[in-house]
Order: sequence, then C-alpha cells, then structure tokens
Amino acid sequence: MQAQDITTATDMAPDTPEKAALRVMQFFETLGPNDLARIKDFYCADALFKDPFNEVQGVDAITPIFSHMFDALIQPRFVITQQVQQGAQCFVTWDFLFAMRKFEPNTTQRIRGASHLVFRLEDGVWRVAVHRDYWDAAEELYEKLPIVGALMRWLKKRANS
Repeated sequence: MQAQDITTATDMAPDTPEKAALRVMQFFETLGPNDLARIKDFYCADALFKDPFNEVQGVDAITPIFSHMFDALIQPRFVITQQVQQGAQCFVTWDFLFAMRKFEPNTTQRIRGASHLVFRLEDGVWRVAVHRDYWDAAEELYEKLPIVGALMRWLKKRANS
C-alpha cells in the first residue's frame, strides 16, 4: 500500500478506524527497512509506543525502534493472526518471526504477542495514537538464549514445583 492510498477528508468516502486498522496491519505485515520513513503516514506525530523494552512518544522516537529491529535481526517480519476492533480501539495478535545474528542465525525464532492500538482522527485521517505491545520477554526471548535461557528455564521449573 502506498502513502497516497490513505483516505483523506477530501476523498469521496470518509476514513474510518476500521480502514486505518487494515492499513496498519498491511503495513506491518509487509514492513521492510525502506518503509520506515512511512511510519508517519500511519502514526500520529505524538503517538505513544510501549513494549517490554521501550516506552517512547512521537514518530521520531518510534522509528529508531523499528530501525534497530532490522539492524539487530535477520529477516524480521510480523504475521497478523487475529484482530478485534471496537470503534477506535483495536487489539491484534501476531507472530514475530526472525533469526538472531549471533545465535543460530539459520533458525527462525517466533515470538507470539499482541498489540493494543488506539486510533485518533487527524486532518480527516485516522492514525495510531497509542501502540502498546504485550509479549512475555522471559518465555519468548530470554529462554531461547544460551546462558540466560538455562537460568530462565531453571527459575521457571523452580517456580512451578
């Protein structure tokens, strides 16, 4: 989807939060390093973003998070698995697939997570105002690392016994 595909107030059909959600999901499923400049087309300038490692505000602070993802990982990509939407609120589940550059670079890793998106109308276009990612860093990431993973698995076993 190109930036000019975004519906504006001057178009015949008004934009909706549902259309915005579809645009954002397509953007993330096809996201590549060259698409990072287009984040501003999908997010409000003052958007809030939070995940287990980051909490930032503004497109200029959000963009480097995704840029780092492409620098640190091999072929990172999102696969949207489900979506529930009510008005300007959207909850999306996803699989994040990637390989680690320094640990088993030929093995595809998977993180299962979810995002809560809140859309806001700006200049006739609905964009993401709040993006909150939920995923278990201990289970989905740390347990897969060589040294830290052994410790995390031991702690998990001890907690469950």
